Amino acid sequence: MGFVVDNLPRFAKAAWITLQLAAISCALGFLIALPVALARLSDSLILRGLSTAYVLFFCGTPLLAQIFLIYYGAGQFRPALDSIGLWGLSRDPWFCAILTLTLNTGAHTSEILRGAITAIPKGEIEAARALGFGGWLRLRLVVMPRAIRIAWPAYTNEVVYQIQATSLVSVITIMDITGVARAIGTRDFRFYEAFGMAALFYLVLVYAVLLIAGRIEHRLSAHTRRTPGLARLIPDLTR
Repeated sequence: MGFVVDNLPRFAKAAWITLQLAAISCALGFLIALPVALARLSDSLILRGLSTAYVLFFCGTPLLAQIFLIYYGAGQFRPALDSIGLWGLSRDPWFCAILTLTLNTGAHTSEILRGAITAIPKGEIEAARALGFGGWLRLRLVVMPRAIRIAWPAYTNEVVYQIQATSLVSVITIMDITGVARAIGTRDFRFYEAFGMAALFYLVLVYAVLLIAGRIEHRLSAHTRRTPGLARLIPDLTR
């Protein structure tokens, strides 16, 4: 019990770092994902080719390898990075972690959005076109709201994966939950207790996200549930 009390502040601080990494990368990744998903559905061969190459690389290679490429590989291009003032950023573990996690989740989220967009019934888009909605208006008022409802369960899984994936950034000296567990375990040689606490913190974060996401999904699907007043207005056709 003393071990838990003594190390609880460090794990709480590490959990905040983990949350920041996951939240920032998911937010930035979503901003990347939407144009990439639209590019994947575009008629332009150039846009489709570039977006497909991006998705194939970041979805088809391990996240750990991507972290190493961006953090350690940047040193091979120091003169070029130095000339444009980016060498300082490329040496920063926090920046490299955010960049890698963002690019990775952006690729996965773009595939989720692309699948959701293609799952929208064609009749809904045709109805919006018949009402005179232009391309951007259709995207903003019809396509994206519908796609988000369809994609929400899969995107929730992506956010959960992202929380778990942040554990890999400890290899580049970021003291997230896994980094703190490794440091404490090495210092006190109590790896079972250290990583047991880390697992509990991850469980709390993941199930908190699932609870919030479940509430949001409930709100998004409110139109699919009958209200008592509406049910009384609809005749029972089974009689």
